[in-house]
Amino acid sequence: MPIRQGEDWGESGGLGAEGVLVGSDAEARLVIEDARRANRPLPELGLLGGDLCRTLGGRGSADAVRSPEAWRFAVDLGAVLLDGRLFWFCAHLVARRRGWAGEVLVAMNAAWRGGWNLGPKAHPGDGLLDISHGRLSARDRLRALRRVGTGDHVPHPEIRYRRAAAFQVELKEPLMVELDGQRVQKASNLSIRVEPAALIVVV
Repeated sequence: MPIRQGEDWGESGGLGAEGVLVGSDAEARLVIEDARRANRPLPELGLLGGDLCRTLGGRGSADAVRSPEAWRFAVDLGAVLLDGRLFWFCAHLVARRRGWAGEVLVAMNAAWRGGWNLGPKAHPGDGLLDISHGRLSARDRLRALRRVGTGDHVPHPEIRYRRAAAFQVELKEPLMVELDGQRVQKASNLSIRVEPAALIVVV
C-alpha cells in the first residue's frame, strides 16, 4: 500500500540471497522487464547507482546493501502503454525531442534525472507520479535550465503539473520515449499508471 503522510517508511535489513545488484536505473528496468515478460516475481534489487538510488539516499556500496544496516523500501513501479506496447520503469519516463524543444512529457517516480530535480515533490512510495507536460519557448527553456537543478522550474504557466496514479495523453506528434534513461521507441499515445509498492529495493 502507498505510504500516508506522517507514517514511517522502509525497514532495516540487507539484500536477500536471491536479490540482484544493479548499478543504474536502466539495469533495474531490464531486470524488471525480464521478470514481468516471463511472468516471474520481481526480485529484490540492491541499488548501487542511478536516480532512484540517489532519491532514496543510497551510498552505492555493495557491502552496504548486503549489510544488516541497509534500508529496504517497497517502491512504486511505473507501467506505460506506448501506442499499445507495455513497458515498465522504476525512476522516470521522458518523452521529448532533442534539445527539449517543443512538446515535452515527464513522469517522475524518483526526484532526480541526472543532475536535474525534475520531480521536486516525487516520492517513490506514495502511489503517485509527478507529471509535467507542456511546451516551452527557447527563452523559457534557458530559464528552466538554470532552475531545474533545484526543482524551481515548476510551477510555470506553460507546464501543466500534476501528481497522479494514472495519466493518459495523445501527443501532438510522436516523440522518442526514454524509460529510466534508455531510449525505447517513438510514440504518440501514452497511457501511464502506477503499480503501488510493487518492488522491493535495498540501499
